[in-house]
Amino acid sequence: MNQVSKFHIHTVQLLLKMPKKVRKNIGLPPGSLIFTGNRKVEDVRIHHVLFSEASIEEQIWQKDKAIQTQTTDESRIEWFDIRGLHDMALIESIGQAFEIHPLVLEDMVDVRQRPKFEEYETGDFILLKALHFNEESGEIESEQVSIYFNKQHILSFQENENDLFANIRKRLHTAKGKIRKRGTDYFAYALLDSLIDNYYIVLDKIEKHIEQLELDIQENPTPSVKSKIHDLKQQLLFMRRLIVPLREAIARFSRSDSDFLSESSVIFIRDLYDHIIQITDTVETYRDMLNGLHDLYLTEIGFQQNKVMQLLTLITTIFVPLSFLAGLYGMNFDNMPELHFRYGYFVL
Repeated sequence: MNQVSKFHIHTVQLLLKMPKKVRKNIGLPPGSLIFTGNRKVEDVRIHHVLFSEASIEEQIWQKDKAIQTQTTDESRIEWFDIRGLHDMALIESIGQAFEIHPLVLEDMVDVRQRPKFEEYETGDFILLKALHFNEESGEIESEQVSIYFNKQHILSFQENENDLFANIRKRLHTAKGKIRKRGTDYFAYALLDSLIDNYYIVLDKIEKHIEQLELDIQENPTPSVKSKIHDLKQQLLFMRRLIVPLREAIARFSRSDSDFLSESSVIFIRDLYDHIIQITDTVETYRDMLNGLHDLYLTEIGFQQNKVMQLLTLITTIFVPLSFLAGLYGMNFDNMPELHFRYGYFVL
């Protein structure tokens, strides 16, 4: 398979994973729940955490347990961490229990959604992508995460069974810092901050690949190096397509007049916006670096070709006169004075 064919195949694969909205509910009314992703967990698991500044309780529920609030104490906060989006009956029951707008539920189960922030009378909704860099394939893998919160409850929805918020859970149990002293808005910020911090890890791994590519180009600029440069550029393009709408969503979140967002939490959300700007700038910088590496690759290839041409020129300089002489004296002429010259061989 030639390089052009590989390029087209890779481009098609990348377009298929781009965060675009694929409609499976054409003709259905708004708010219809249609799961657009792949089933990534066998059974939906629900991690329930009930905490206050003084205490914390944590349980793992099965999907057949009725999902509803477990407290009427306004000093306590409930966190429902749902892992698995394929069970439409469960998602609908959660929506009814917490009065979640049908359009929010529709977005939760549509894994091709762009990052967004929406305000509703019963709560605020944030949708974004969790990113992970696969070292083996060299690709960025994404997972949709939805966060919904009101005054006393916060719900997080994710596709996989992996615990994306293990560090938040640890902070809750150690009772250090502000996380158990503040409201659900700060808790939502903490969840977002945890996911966005992982973007830096992804960028660090991409940076290592860029540094290795630079060494490979200087040592041995093979066609596979050019292919790797192109692949990384496509991965950064994929990441940028996720970050740009997230920047808009966080900006809306920071300017929100929602009843569920306190002034004391706004400053933290603004800091989160600064992180997104920094990540965006880093992505653009890495794309420029890859463009530079592509130019360096072409320069190295040209330099190697020049070295080959120099060698061929040297060989030509030596052997062309010899070929001329051999051709000249190889002709069958009778009247050639040097033919009978005693020292003609040595002179030639």
